[in-house]
Amino acid sequence: MAVTLSPIARPHEIHRFLETHPEIDFFEVIFTALSGVPRGKRLRRHEMIGVYEYGRFLPGSILVCDITGQDCEETGLVWEDGDADRLAKPAPATLVKAPWLGPDVAQVITSLYELDGSPNDLDPRHILRRVLKRFASEGLTPVVACELEYYLVDQQRTPSGGVELARAPITGERPTQHGVYGLRELADYEDYLRDLWAAADVQNVPLEGAISEYSPGQLELTLRHSPDALRAADEAVMYKRIAKGIAVRHGCEATFMAKPFGTRAGSGLHLHVSINDERGRNIFASEDPAGTPLLRQAIGGMKATLADGMAIFAPNANSYRRFRANSYAPVAPTWGVNNRTVSLRVPAGPPEARHVEHRVAGADANPYLALAAVLAGVHYGLSQKLDPGPAVEGDGYAAAAKSELRLPATWFAAVDQFEQSAVMADYLGARFVNMFSKVKRTEQDRFYEVVSSLDYDWYLKNA
Repeated sequence: MAVTLSPIARPHEIHRFLETHPEIDFFEVIFTALSGVPRGKRLRRHEMIGVYEYGRFLPGSILVCDITGQDCEETGLVWEDGDADRLAKPAPATLVKAPWLGPDVAQVITSLYELDGSPNDLDPRHILRRVLKRFASEGLTPVVACELEYYLVDQQRTPSGGVELARAPITGERPTQHGVYGLRELADYEDYLRDLWAAADVQNVPLEGAISEYSPGQLELTLRHSPDALRAADEAVMYKRIAKGIAVRHGCEATFMAKPFGTRAGSGLHLHVSINDERGRNIFASEDPAGTPLLRQAIGGMKATLADGMAIFAPNANSYRRFRANSYAPVAPTWGVNNRTVSLRVPAGPPEARHVEHRVAGADANPYLALAAVLAGVHYGLSQKLDPGPAVEGDGYAAAAKSELRLPATWFAAVDQFEQSAVMADYLGARFVNMFSKVKRTEQDRFYEVVSSLDYDWYLKNA
């Protein structure tokens, strides 16, 4: 049975919360724009009823600021638009306490609306809702889960400007061994993990088990599968905020950079997807480990749109350092069964749980947009009945090396392809594709105008 797409929260929600939590004096009103960085305001208790009854003004430029918070004038939403206000309105079931900020602080996620009440077409939450409506109109419901990898690093940068892994609180030592699936490595960060799970429970974020990932100091925790993809994206945003906040309380930083260390594994946002019909049955369910014909059509669509969506899956300059052969990060549009060397993996599991794990996005991707792009690919594949071709068996990197199909290898190539994609324009909106591309081009100009220390190391004397 399809899940109703989330509407605007009603005033009774804030009245009930204020009555239940007289200790809360401050509320952080959060909006996540294109860059994936949560921004907003901290309000006093008496201001919140107005937020729920009418909304809260935010400048339109917040929609298109770059990852550092600077305006992107090229979008026309700064001076030409008069930086006009939009209305931020609270999302249901996202009003929760934020314990790492203190016992008197709560937070709520918002979406942006025009003053006439229409949804803003550049808001990532609305972009995802737009895609979900395509499924709902056909009686289908995506079931998704987000799986995030990240590192805990020192708060202080090294003298050369780099970063180091955080010292384990119990031993005082920095991780040096891979320690994949190591229990001792988890025990070294036990206090952090306990506080992480406790805060997630307070916020009703369904955070599951932890593993020590392949690289020293890298963690991975999974969020539970949900038939409400918008809520799943909310939970991913909330979880990243929790992880960062708890890390600071423990004297370190949680970084979701795609590739914080050149010689260590990058961090991914793996997205797990299945589709339920009107009766709540998984249309991918099959005794066959490769799933049903519908699953293969969905893979065909994801495979066909991987390159078009790369600017969303890998949104930053650093993102492209992650894609290297034999790194557990994919380098070509490949698929396989029970195979971690491909982009689109059908994991092992019982027939009723058959699904696809999309392994391309980095941990730095905006969860709303990444899910929207993945689900656009799924719907496109189902509607066009696309054939993904044969599954890769064995080494997916060897298969990729022989394939003529590749993913965009640079930030510039990815944005070029995204901007020209008719499929992305159809599913995500032509105006969104245009504005996202303008923001990324602005970021590219700003990033590459900085002369780094590596430039001097390589070229100052040698050029």
